Amino acid sequence: MLQLVMLGTGHAMVTKCYNTCFTIENDNESIMIDAGGGNGILTQVEKAGLDWSKIRALFVTHAHTDHILGAIWVLRKVNTLIKQNKYTEFFKVYGLAENLNYLKYNCVFLLNDSLSDHIQFIPTFGEDKFTECGMEFEIININSTKQTQLGFRAVIRNYDKPLTLVCLGDEPCHQTCEEYVKDADWLLSEAFCLRNDKEIFHPYEKNHSTAYDAGLMAEKLGVKNLVLYHTEDSDLENRARKYTQEAMQNFKGNVFVPDDLQVIRIL
Repeated sequence: MLQLVMLGTGHAMVTKCYNTCFTIENDNESIMIDAGGGNGILTQVEKAGLDWSKIRALFVTHAHTDHILGAIWVLRKVNTLIKQNKYTEFFKVYGLAENLNYLKYNCVFLLNDSLSDHIQFIPTFGEDKFTECGMEFEIININSTKQTQLGFRAVIRNYDKPLTLVCLGDEPCHQTCEEYVKDADWLLSEAFCLRNDKEIFHPYEKNHSTAYDAGLMAEKLGVKNLVLYHTEDSDLENRARKYTQEAMQNFKGNVFVPDDLQVIRIL
């Protein structure tokens, strides 16, 4: 089974949903992508019914508070489980070297417990590769205008045919990243707001995009399935319908605008 579990779907300042983070589950093992901005990640994992012992790794895209602060709580949880002999594997944390150093420092500073050597910090940068949970990851430097940020292109081969899944962090696709996105089976893309609301939320000033923009980019690059996240939360009841309709003005593939805790089955 291959699926996404959307632990959070909102941008940094949301209050009605959790910050954007998710897991990719492949054959009963999963990797967590970002962890949101606080200990709400523990609640989200519990509500999603995830088994901590099956989460093998954490990938941190960048050091904005809504993506990295929850990682401290993830490490605290895993560290506790390891010391209780309830987590027997090595837990790997991937990300930029400076961000991993930030995590290690804050865990030492904030937690009254040393980190187990079964937690491994693995620095990564653009074009690096690693294999996790049966998936081959190639790291993308998304060329952020704010701070260095990573995405990835993952290839999953343990099914009838290889599948590609691309994550661009929380910024639009830079032209230097188009080769990674082209013809992807699945693309996870931010969509900060609707086009009609751009004067309210100012996505371009924050180097974000609208659902309209995301659909246009996905169609141009031949994407088959588009997942939109990292949105504002002013109208969650109608968010999926409105964002889907706007993206489909340009995009002919499948559009998914998930709620927090929603599972998107890929295979």
